[in-house]
Amino acid sequence: MAGRSSGFAQHLFSPLPTRYDRLAEVLSFGQNGRWRREMVGHALSFSPSLVLDVATGPASVARQLAKRSAATVTGVDVTRAMLEQGRQLVAADGLADRVHLVRASGDELPFPDATFDALTFTYLLRYVEDPAATLSELARVVRPGGVVANLEFAVPASSTWHALWWMYTRAVLPVAGLVTGGRAWWRVGVFLGPSITGHYRRYPIGWTLGAWERAGIEQVAYRQMSLGGGLVMWGRKSGG
Repeated sequence: MAGRSSGFAQHLFSPLPTRYDRLAEVLSFGQNGRWRREMVGHALSFSPSLVLDVATGPASVARQLAKRSAATVTGVDVTRAMLEQGRQLVAADGLADRVHLVRASGDELPFPDATFDALTFTYLLRYVEDPAATLSELARVVRPGGVVANLEFAVPASSTWHALWWMYTRAVLPVAGLVTGGRAWWRVGVFLGPSITGHYRRYPIGWTLGAWERAGIEQVAYRQMSLGGGLVMWGRKSGG
């Protein structure tokens, strides 16, 4: 997480790393793992050797990338507690030789141009000051022809499912967070629905597709999953 709410994101997520994966499933109505698998599948579609996972949290996606491929994976996040938890999980999985975690911001990556064969980023764009500039920074570190893949929450387009989604995110989600994770996850539950709605009001999917292309990513495609609640987007760095 980065940009305008780097400090906010750290405050929001620092208490959560030991329960992050389990509660992410609760807060996504059990769909988070399915969405991640879809994103990872696209990232690995051209058998990359070096992969960067941005906003890695406790390295959930980074570990899955390593388990499903022979790639060396670097995960970056700004939240120290998430990275500490991630290092423990990486070691427990026996992946310390192939998964390396670095504290860094998604909008200012400490890597040279065209370093990675593929890049993933998860739930990032709602936490940055300038999504277009962040996409350009992400694309910068991917080699020409490399794959970029992303997972974000989304807003269902159907009026029926949108109404149910709104009720879930505004009423059920905060209570589910409180019951399963205490006040820290209650704060996340209260924040999440309005954050998603506000983001897509400013940056609808059409805008995001254009921003990817302006950042130098081509063949951009996307899939809305789980009745529109999750959005997986992918493309290839131009010039390959």
